[in-house]
Amino acid sequence: MLAIVNIVLPVFALIFAGYALRRLNVMGAASSTELNRFVVYLALPALTIDIMVSNPLSTLWQPGFLLAFELAVALIFFGVLAWRWLQTKKLAEAAVECTAASYANTGYIGLPLCALTFGADKLAPAIVGAILTVSLNFAFSIVLLEAGTQGGRSLAATLVNVIRSLAKNPLILAPLFAVAVAASGWQLPYGVAQSIKLLGGAASPAALVAIGLFLAAKQEKTDVPVSVMLVLLKLVLQPLLAWWLAYRVFDMPELWAKSAVLLSALPTGTGPFMLAELYRRGEAIASRTILWSTFGSVASLSVWLAVL
Repeated sequence: MLAIVNIVLPVFALIFAGYALRRLNVMGAASSTELNRFVVYLALPALTIDIMVSNPLSTLWQPGFLLAFELAVALIFFGVLAWRWLQTKKLAEAAVECTAASYANTGYIGLPLCALTFGADKLAPAIVGAILTVSLNFAFSIVLLEAGTQGGRSLAATLVNVIRSLAKNPLILAPLFAVAVAASGWQLPYGVAQSIKLLGGAASPAALVAIGLFLAAKQEKTDVPVSVMLVLLKLVLQPLLAWWLAYRVFDMPELWAKSAVLLSALPTGTGPFMLAELYRRGEAIASRTILWSTFGSVASLSVWLAVL
């Protein structure tokens, strides 16, 4: 039990530190946004590049992991999408809700948690999971939101808008750059590599504090039963699906199987709220799901760490 506490406590201690600093008004209303920009535009891309150029591409290619992780996401995503779309007839709001129920916080909580659990040199599964989350999963949510908010616009215009948004996303550009470097066999200059490593080292603590700052913001009222259902699907059903797929359906190394389950058990990331705020759809339910799932994951992650 003490080993589990030692893994979970540092993660949530930093989240609480950010929460307390904001509540005490030591850090201002814009602090969450600014620290989040640092993580998204500098620290997390640097960590991604550092890990990917340090590992052969062959070690990152684990089809079983990709299928187990993404199928668990897809089953929750499309199940909630069908349920809420049929219930409300509002595609954009349903897109936010299904994203909130399936979008794991792989970057901000997953990476530091996996580093503490498996070791800082065994983050390849967490990086792959983060890339899938912020590129494939995020992109599909954007497509649905564009389709739900642009009315009469053509499919071509919608796709152009989506591609333009993704092309400017540093969390997508960073792995593409790392793949190009690794495939070419070119070694980054020592000074550049060290700068990237230093920035990458700041990603986890800064991201956790940023989560706390975000959660300290005032939460709007929303549909409580729907929020509870989304949280239960995220923290209970999604990791169960990932466990079944990783251990009963697909074949993969033990580290990758454990990582698939642990990453699926993570709370909802900030991505759904970012999209909800951008498109002015479902902000309240997105923020509430993030808040409740983050605090609820203290218990659920402890259970999975004990089981695995």
